[in-house]
Amino acid sequence: MDREIPKEIRQKERNKRIMKYGGIATSIVICITILISFMQSSVKLKDLVLSTVDKGLIEVSVSASGKVVPAFEEIINSPINTRIVEVYRKGGDSVDVGTPILKLDLQSTETEYRKLLDEEQMRRYQLEQLKVNNETFLSNLSMNVKVSAMELNRKQVELRNERYLDSIGSGTTDKVRQAELAYNKGMLELEQLQQQYENEKKVKAADLKVKELEFNIFSKGLAEMKRTLDDAQVGSPRKAILTYVNNQVGAQVAKGEQIAVVSDLSHFKVEGEIADTYGDRVAAGGKVIVKIGSEKLEGVVSSVTPLSKNGVISFSVQLNNDSHKRLRSGLKTDVYVMNAVKEDVMRLANASYYVGRGDYELFVLDSEDQLVKRKVKLGDSNFEYVEVVSGLQPGDQVVVSDMSSFKNKNKVKVD
Repeated sequence: MDREIPKEIRQKERNKRIMKYGGIATSIVICITILISFMQSSVKLKDLVLSTVDKGLIEVSVSASGKVVPAFEEIINSPINTRIVEVYRKGGDSVDVGTPILKLDLQSTETEYRKLLDEEQMRRYQLEQLKVNNETFLSNLSMNVKVSAMELNRKQVELRNERYLDSIGSGTTDKVRQAELAYNKGMLELEQLQQQYENEKKVKAADLKVKELEFNIFSKGLAEMKRTLDDAQVGSPRKAILTYVNNQVGAQVAKGEQIAVVSDLSHFKVEGEIADTYGDRVAAGGKVIVKIGSEKLEGVVSSVTPLSKNGVISFSVQLNNDSHKRLRSGLKTDVYVMNAVKEDVMRLANASYYVGRGDYELFVLDSEDQLVKRKVKLGDSNFEYVEVVSGLQPGDQVVVSDMSSFKNKNKVKVD
C-alpha cells in the first residue's frame, strides 16, 4: 500500500517549483526590459540645439526677401535712333562726371538741327515783321481817328454858325438841319473809327501773342533737340563705376534703348519684397534689420510701392551703414521689418521649426534626461525670438533643432 509523502519533502518540492517558475518569470521581465530599452529612441545631447524659455522684450517683425543694389544707379539710354561709332570705356572702369563713354552717329541729327536753327531765324524775322505791320496799321487807324475828330469839330462850328445866322434872320431852317445832319453823321463816323481802333488793337495784340507763343514753342523744341544732341555725346553723369556698356561698334540702337549703366558701388541699399498680405505692416520710416550671414545691419524703410504685383509688394531699405564691407551688389539677404513691441513676454529662440503663429509640438528636456513632446502655442516673432503663448514655462529647455525624424515619438532618450 502507498505511503504518505512526508510534509517536509512536499515543502521542498514546492519551493523548487516556485524558484524554477520565479526564475523563468524574472528572466522574461529582464528580457522584456532589455528589449524595450533597445526599442526606445535615443539621441545624443551634443546633436541637439536647446533654447531656454525666458521672459523679455520682442520687437515683432515680419520677414521678407531682399537684394542688395547700388544706392545710386543711373541707366543711360540712347536719346535718338542711331548707331554706335566709338566706345571709350569698358565695364568695370571708374568714371568721373563728364567722362566720355561712347560716341553715337549724330550726322543726320546735326543736319536737322542746323535746318531748325535757320527756321528759327526766319520765324524771328517774321515775328519782327508782324510787329512792324501791326504798329503801322494801328498808327494809320489812329491818324484816321484824329482826322475824323478834326472834321467833327469843323462841322460843329458850322452848325453853331448856321444856328446863329438863323437866329438873326440871315439863315434858313434847311441849312441848320443840313448842318445838324452833317455833325451827327461825323460824330457816328468818329465813334465807329474809335471802336474799330480799339478792336484792332486787341486783335493785333492777340495775333502777336499767338505768333510769339508759336515762336516760343518752336524755340523750346529746338532747345530740346540741342539737349538731345548734347546727351548723344554720351558721358558719365556722376563719379561712379561703369557697370555696363554696349561695346558693339556699328550696332544700331533705338531711341530709349539702354546703352550704359553707371553705379556707385561704395554705397548700397536693399530692395525688399514681401507678400501683400503683410503689406499693412510695412510703412516708410519703419525700422528694419537686414541679415547677411551672421551680420545684422540696421536701416529704415525709405519707400513702399503703392501697388501689389503678382501678390508681392516691393519696398526700399536705406541702411544706416550703407558702405559695410559685406555689402555686394546682387547679394540676397533676409529682411525683417519691425512693426510692434511686446514687453515682458515668454520667448524662445527663433529657428527653422517656426513657420508662423499657431500650435506646435516641441520636445522639452525633463529632469530624467528625456525629451518629452509637449503641445505649445506660439505667437509673434522676430529674427531672434518667438513669443510663447502657452504650453511652456520660464526655464524650460526646448529643442529648436530639426526633430522631424522623431515626429511619431512622444519620448526620446538623451544619451
